Amino acid sequence: MTACTRAPVVVGIDGSSGSMAALWWAARTAARHRAALHLVSAIGIPDDPDLPHGDATFDDRTLRADAAILLSTAQGLARDRAGAELDIVCTVADARPETALIGCSEDARMVVVGVRGVGAVGRGVLGSVSTSLARHARCPVAVIPAPDSGVADLPPRPVVVGVDGSACGAEAVRLSFEEASRRSVGIVAVTTWSELSPHGSRAVMHARARALQSKTLAEQAEWYPDVPVTQVVVEDRPARRILAESDSAQLVVVGSHGRGGFAGMTLGSVGQAVLHGTQVPLIVTRPRD
Repeated sequence: MTACTRAPVVVGIDGSSGSMAALWWAARTAARHRAALHLVSAIGIPDDPDLPHGDATFDDRTLRADAAILLSTAQGLARDRAGAELDIVCTVADARPETALIGCSEDARMVVVGVRGVGAVGRGVLGSVSTSLARHARCPVAVIPAPDSGVADLPPRPVVVGVDGSACGAEAVRLSFEEASRRSVGIVAVTTWSELSPHGSRAVMHARARALQSKTLAEQAEWYPDVPVTQVVVEDRPARRILAESDSAQLVVVGSHGRGGFAGMTLGSVGQAVLHGTQVPLIVTRPRD
């Protein structure tokens, strides 16, 4: 259904609980799409204020050997999770994690990372790698919360998608239908409107929002007749409503920026708020060149 069906699912591995959750989720996603799984361990120094700087030197050979062992272990875990037939490629990258993964995103189906990696402190603060990818990657970015209890991936739970009529929002809708179809679940499409808009009464705004949503969903609904759709059109802030719907979802999909976006904008306020607030896996769709 998509041009990047054969492109790999890329996942960043650093040994943290976050990257292990990302590994498990990425392995199952690659298996669903019959895509290769590309494991990347980057040995460059990340931009993390908790890491030591100064005159400290590192033995590249030791770092590479440790990374190779980590990838070997991760490869075994991925096969246990998704099956021995999964095609897995491992790479030790010399660059910093965010640089390496952004580079991989050029040819990837999706890049998957944990919500935070080694060195991050506190649940409320996203890791620098996940934040950088959500802002700059060239393909969809999946951010996976840790620990992975498996509850959020139960088949009955739907996929929630934000629908706002933007180009990135349309890509989020396309991807949400595809992911829902492969999981044999429905989608919950969320469109919000505000009384602060100068374009008419509440009734008019509600009708316009529903028409916009229906128009955006129509094409994908034809492509995926097996995916039931629940339409949510409400007066609310978009991030707040998406997060509320995510409580009973297995996956949330949003565009990197919406109707208020402009050329060069990297991550809109809605995507950023959902990225910081969701407790289930989140995919941020990114524009491709």
